[in-house]
Amino acid sequence: MERGYAGFTVTPKAERALRAGHPWVYGEEVLSVSGSYAQGDIVDVYSRKGRWLGSGFVNNRSKIRVRLLSRNTNDRFDEAFFLRRIRYALEYRRTVMGKDYGCCRLIFGEADQFPGLTVDRFGDVLVTEVLSLGMDLRKKLLYRLLLQVLGEQGETIRCIYERSDSSLRTKEGLEPWSGYVSLPGLALTGDGHTEITENGLRFDVDYIRGQKTGYFLDQKYNRLAAARLAPGRRVLDCFTHTGAFALNCAAAGAKRVTAVDISPDALRQAERSAALNRLQERIDFLQADVFDLLTETAAAGQTPWDYIILDPPAFTKSSATADRAYRGYKEINRRAMQLLPRGGYLATCSCSHFMPAARFEEMLREAAADAQVALRQIESRQQAPDHPILWGVPETDYLKFYLFQVV
Repeated sequence: MERGYAGFTVTPKAERALRAGHPWVYGEEVLSVSGSYAQGDIVDVYSRKGRWLGSGFVNNRSKIRVRLLSRNTNDRFDEAFFLRRIRYALEYRRTVMGKDYGCCRLIFGEADQFPGLTVDRFGDVLVTEVLSLGMDLRKKLLYRLLLQVLGEQGETIRCIYERSDSSLRTKEGLEPWSGYVSLPGLALTGDGHTEITENGLRFDVDYIRGQKTGYFLDQKYNRLAAARLAPGRRVLDCFTHTGAFALNCAAAGAKRVTAVDISPDALRQAERSAALNRLQERIDFLQADVFDLLTETAAAGQTPWDYIILDPPAFTKSSATADRAYRGYKEINRRAMQLLPRGGYLATCSCSHFMPAARFEEMLREAAADAQVALRQIESRQQAPDHPILWGVPETDYLKFYLFQVV
């Protein structure tokens, strides 16, 4: 091969997807291979007519055979290449996040052309997740370069904790792993807790035991939008998790907030953050199944809340379960709409890209019809800009968030 990389010739379907901006080649889309390579190496991708389509990481053990890294024939995948990519990603965050740069997602996988890599910043702590073999083989280099660029910006990092404990790693032939990253100047021990500030509120983040990287940063500005409706209202925050919506609403002047979650660990974490902000007297923390709570409250003929927030976990993580998830979203939204008084407010969202916006809106229309209410839309929002949506890659467009008045 002239370029020195193995070549993968792909189907017309794969060519169309790549030319439209999608970065993945699936195993069944590979027609032929020329040259030798090791798993995790850089390989070139070609059309049937020999047109070069890009270069990416190869992994025969993954359903995604090649994850595209570059579409520029001049790129050479050395340290300087990855340093440029990191600078680009971090400068973007400094621009779009401004004062919130100290607590945001620094790298968002394919949206930043780092396939399979996530890096969240919680002040002086970086929490990472590595889900692709190509990134796993190069992660120490990437961590060192991240520290270099942040240091040049005057930012201090105390430790890096890797949360590569997802079962998705097994699909790449990788073992799940979590632990502190060993690099010069970084701490290798800690209790896993750090404190962040979001929308002027303090939150305790458990980056070792918490879900994902310890805190969901993508709803930052949606929580602020939701809080604007809270003053004087009785708020029910469903699936509260770490209590972020509840605290934002309480701080904004809600009359009373009830924060519900089925997990006692999540509630304890939320209570710690409430105490940090001296809001514990304004929030009731309730361990319960949200579906059961809404049903039982409605059956009792009660209307204790005039504002309900629905922020459930992803009901579907594959297209195979999308229909079942649709029914779950519809049921939870219908129950909330029926429980609210006329003139009440509803915040509702989905964090699954397998539930696209058009289908989620279809579900909301059906739920409103079944509940015999009308929805007056206030806002439609998506994830915060530190989780950028890369057009052509629908997997990066995942969060739907709506604010309604029920009339």
